[in-house]
Amino acid sequence: VIRRQELTACVFSAGRSYRKGERVIQHLRGLLAIIVRNSEVIPMSTEFTPESERQRLQYLGFLKPELLGNEFTHIEFPRRIQHKELGKKMLFRDHTMTGWAYKTIVEEDLKFPLIYGEGKKARVMATIGVTRGLGDHDLKVYNSNIYIKPFLSCCPEVKVYNMSEHKHGSDDVLIMGSDGLWDVTTDRDVADAVSTFLSSRDPSDPLRYTLAAQDLLMRSRGVLKERGWRLPNERLGSGDDITVFVIPLAGAELET
Repeated sequence: VIRRQELTACVFSAGRSYRKGERVIQHLRGLLAIIVRNSEVIPMSTEFTPESERQRLQYLGFLKPELLGNEFTHIEFPRRIQHKELGKKMLFRDHTMTGWAYKTIVEEDLKFPLIYGEGKKARVMATIGVTRGLGDHDLKVYNSNIYIKPFLSCCPEVKVYNMSEHKHGSDDVLIMGSDGLWDVTTDRDVADAVSTFLSSRDPSDPLRYTLAAQDLLMRSRGVLKERGWRLPNERLGSGDDITVFVIPLAGAELET
């Protein structure tokens, strides 16, 4: 929400509306946002993943074990437990823990963990890698009748940026991008790329922000070579869909 005095970035759904001088900015799961002001990077969102929301997910599985369908366990182990390890001690953690401890393996621990994998490969019920968003009401674990929706929260994250506390130049922007952008680059690299691009363009050019977004997109995709799409450092380019918005902040505090 952009008002005369503040900006709120809401990590939720996509769209805009205007009422009483407000601009509502919402973006779907998988989109992250930063503000670049005087080359300073200000994060405006958090990536919600099975890892970052582990304790919430495990607590729900603990409170309502029927949601696990007798196929999953809310307890997490460093790796899958094998039947031959029954009775042995293994590191584990549950919703009450930030670290790890030892427990004796029992039959219940042989079930598939509610959260499995690390980093971008982490999944809820071996199915989905995000934990907040709209929809997915009919999403089930493969080849089962276990619904995943109860573990997916529709509650958005809201952060407020007070527009009246700062003066914004023509190169100060809000940048929103999908996973296809952030998977292959950092906040700092994105900010530097946009700042460099905008400084090379005429401030009166109405297309400079659109072209800056296009430049980010092409950087993330890379160049097609014999071994696929490659970035300048020879790492793989983004294989995901890429959506980028570059939105100027200058003048937004004066909008009605």
